Parts: sequence; C-alpha cells; structure tokens
Amino acid sequence: MTTIGFIGTGVMGKSMATHLLEAGFDLHIFTRTQEKAKPLLAQGAVWEDSVSSLAQKADIVLTMVGYPKDVESIYLDANGIIANAKPGSYLIDMTTSDPLLAERIYSKAKEKGLHSMDAPVSGGDVGAKNGTLAIMAGGEQADFDEVLPVFKKMGENIVLQGPAGAGQHTKMANQITIASNMIGVSEAIMYAKKAGLDPVRVLKSISTGAAGSWSLSNLGPRMIKGDSDPGFYMKHFIKDMTIALRNAQEMGLKTPGLALSLELYQELAEKGLEDRGTQALIKWFEGDI
Repeated sequence: MTTIGFIGTGVMGKSMATHLLEAGFDLHIFTRTQEKAKPLLAQGAVWEDSVSSLAQKADIVLTMVGYPKDVESIYLDANGIIANAKPGSYLIDMTTSDPLLAERIYSKAKEKGLHSMDAPVSGGDVGAKNGTLAIMAGGEQADFDEVLPVFKKMGENIVLQGPAGAGQHTKMANQITIASNMIGVSEAIMYAKKAGLDPVRVLKSISTGAAGSWSLSNLGPRMIKGDSDPGFYMKHFIKDMTIALRNAQEMGLKTPGLALSLELYQELAEKGLEDRGTQALIKWFEGDI
C-alpha cells in the first residue's frame, strides 16, 4: 500500500504530509485552498480536484481537517470518502473530532468493506514538524498493525486505545489536561513578572521540576515573547473543549477546570483572537485585549 491520500494541509497537516513524501509514499492531496498545497506539490505530491477523486486512487486516506461537521461531510456525503473509496481501503481520521461520529464512520465504512480508524494527534506544530506526534488510535488491532508503518513516519508515541471512538475519547482526556494546565502556565508567568523576576529564568527552573509540562516548556516561552502565532488555533481548542465538556456532562462527570478554561478562551475569541495560538490565553491575564 504505497498510495496515500491526504486531505487537509493546514498548520499540522502540511508537516505530516511532508514526512510521508520524504518517506517515499505516492501522495495525493486535496484541500479547500489549493494555494496552501503548493509547497507539497513542489515536492512531488499529486493534486486531486475533489474528495471523491482522491478516495478512488488511494490505498490509505488520511484526513486532518477542522471541525466535526467537516469530518462528517468528507466521509459521509454522497461525493465523500466512504462512497468513493476503493474496496479494502484504510480510512484514518486524524482530526480531533466527536467520538460518536468516529463510531458512525467506522460502522458505515465496515458496511462497504472498508477499514476505518480514528487517530487524533497531540504535539502541535512542533510535533508535526519533528515527526514526534503522539497518535491516539481507535479501531481494530489488525487495521492498526497494517497502518502502523505510516503512523511511525509522523509520530513516536503511538497507542491503540481500543475500538472505534477510543482514540477520540483519549484526545478528549488530553485536551482536558491541557485546558487547566494552560491557565496554570499563564498564571505562573504573570506571577513571576509581578514579583519582579525574569520569567525566562523562572521557566528554566520550574520546567524541569514537578511543574514541568509540554505546554510550560513549549508555549511558555512564546507567551513571554508575546508570540501568539498559531501552532494550534484557539478556535480549534475551543471546539475540542466543547466536545469534551459535552461528553463529560453526558457521563455525569464534573470538570470545573475544563469549564473555566473554555469560558476564558471563548471570551478571547469573542474579542477577535480565535485565529491566534492557544498561548494567547495569557492576554486574558495581562488584560491586553
């Protein structure tokens, strides 16, 4: 299986697709804005004019789009992936989406003799560029084993979490952890500044101790520099937290940290920051909005 179709070449998808090209796969791509695909086309990727055209040619289809509504349309519409994929194809959605939608896609795919997995990722633009993403998979063991060599070109921590939907549930746990952590990172930096300390030096001390986290080490320095360029869009994090909160409520689970983080991010989005990176949360604490 050497022909891979990749849909969605945004901040993270572009780097993920690049690794597949560099690994020698025959890569066909489709994205809503062809301009964004030009660097990949220059490296040898093949442009497809539609989702259906891509699905008809690929042995493996990978998707990395924005929202559950995009995933639903791409997979389940009459001109979508499932209706047009080659028999026996592997369909892998790497978008952070709704676990129930992942289960629906799996069922519809299976009816047509297709293999479906949900495999959201974590690691942001840095992990995508370095090929070190954490990949959280949901689906069947045999399908996971078949596509593992492809996953290994994009990530390092690759775990099959359970049946369809399990990858998305795992990503919700990931986002819940980050939600409260981002509040803590913002507060810690602001505390250091108010105390008259050098926040860069403070980060050097606390990032390797018990307070250490990916967000502290990778996004903390961006916060200090005032760099809010998106490695992961605020609007997409709001989408993720909304899905997580809804699922938690349906489980009867209280998540006050998640709820507070969502509230703060929504306030920033309403003030025009939805296309900034998640590290722009510190602007709420600075009052710089």
